[in-house]
Amino acid sequence: MFKTVTYYLQKNISIFLLISFLFLALKSSSQSDSISINNVFIQKNVSTKALNYLDKKYTSATNNIQSQTEKLLEKIQEKENVIRDKIFLIDSSKAVLLFSTSQEMYQHFANELKQTSGKISGNAIKEYIPNIDSIQTMLQFFDNVNFPFSNVQLDKITQLKDQAEALQGKLQIANEVQDYISEREQLLKSQLAAFDLGKNLLGYNKEIYYYQEKLQGYVEILNDKKKLEEKIFSTIRELPAFKKFFAENSLFSQLFNMPGSGSELSFVNTGGLQSRYQVASILAQRLGVAMTSNPEQYFQQQIQSNGAQPQLSELKEKLNSLQGSNSDMTMPDFKPDGQKSKTFLKRIEYGFSFQTTGTAYFLPVTSDIAFHVGYKFSDKAVAGIGAGYKLGLGDGLNHIKFSNQGMSIRSYADIKTKWNFWISGGFEYNYFNAFNNLEELKNPDIWQKSALLGITKKYKIGGKKEGKIQLLYDFLAAKQVPRLTALKFRLGYNL
Repeated sequence: MFKTVTYYLQKNISIFLLISFLFLALKSSSQSDSISINNVFIQKNVSTKALNYLDKKYTSATNNIQSQTEKLLEKIQEKENVIRDKIFLIDSSKAVLLFSTSQEMYQHFANELKQTSGKISGNAIKEYIPNIDSIQTMLQFFDNVNFPFSNVQLDKITQLKDQAEALQGKLQIANEVQDYISEREQLLKSQLAAFDLGKNLLGYNKEIYYYQEKLQGYVEILNDKKKLEEKIFSTIRELPAFKKFFAENSLFSQLFNMPGSGSELSFVNTGGLQSRYQVASILAQRLGVAMTSNPEQYFQQQIQSNGAQPQLSELKEKLNSLQGSNSDMTMPDFKPDGQKSKTFLKRIEYGFSFQTTGTAYFLPVTSDIAFHVGYKFSDKAVAGIGAGYKLGLGDGLNHIKFSNQGMSIRSYADIKTKWNFWISGGFEYNYFNAFNNLEELKNPDIWQKSALLGITKKYKIGGKKEGKIQLLYDFLAAKQVPRLTALKFRLGYNL
């Protein structure tokens, strides 16, 4: 009896051990397959092309920020030198007192800009950019996990890591420069009133304003996550190991001094890292209370609490800077030119126009379709070039016949007046003859000139699109053969 029981126990234990071994083997195999799949996806998505794109993007932003900051420092120094020389003639001791240290500070900022910036802690950073934080944390994660990257990929990752840190450093210096110059402006305003030199500070405000506008444009570009960037994060951010690493090492976590439990921060599928509920959860943990299902209700309750109010105010200041608050933006004491702070490509306008001409002599009804590209020198001045095609429509509805009736090469300039009316002028070369192929257009003697001047009314069509109505007079119409009407009515559209 005892032997029989022992036999069955031994048999069952063997079966149990066999099943356990198989289960562990399958689990290990599944985990191995999962890791292998993740490695393949990561290696594929973190491609050399994607890394090169990010490096180019960050290098361009770094160079632009450094260049604009250096220009600002030079211009402000020139303005201060003029003011200092004027005050020195009146009160030399006052001049020394006001300007003895400023030149040293400007030189200090200039030297910092030329150096490679090191890593900045979350508590010291003044401008938080989610995309940069994502990239930097991801690159740090790669240093701690052995992914099967190629040597080329590893070199690019190291290069990108250095570039991201340099960019963050330049942004930090840029914010310090803004703060210092703003403080200098306020100081000099209060001191120069006695010398009747306040008008010399008008340029301060203008320089700072346009500088901040340009920086804001760079930040918007950095926060604009393209497909290649999103592709990189598509796999990385879903890894539990990365979520934990992000909670412990990101600038976002440092801003709130979060412990590295790995559960405090989580990714959301948006351009930024912080969600409304996410931030509310962090604040709840910092305040040491339970989070309710309704964040708004939670905050209302905590605001009523005297104990939570000081901490809430402190965190609100951090949150404002975290989300890119513009509360520190300089308010202009002049009418800003919206084009001055834009890049070259942002100042380009393009569109098309229509013009219909009735039948004349032996010419059929024609419809001119022209495309143009212009450059906005300011909010009140734009100039550009274009090309037009004359489509023949026949002699009426009963005799519709499409034909090539000519081409045109155009130039134009618009100057804004009041009520969104513009004075428009331009010079054109027109080919008024029918043609069958482009070779016929090469004879320059057949092309005729037009000198146009008139009025344009521009109006908004939702968003950034713009319509326009033009009434132009051709001062060379009398010299054209065949002679056409000198008055031209055109409808246009700017994209």
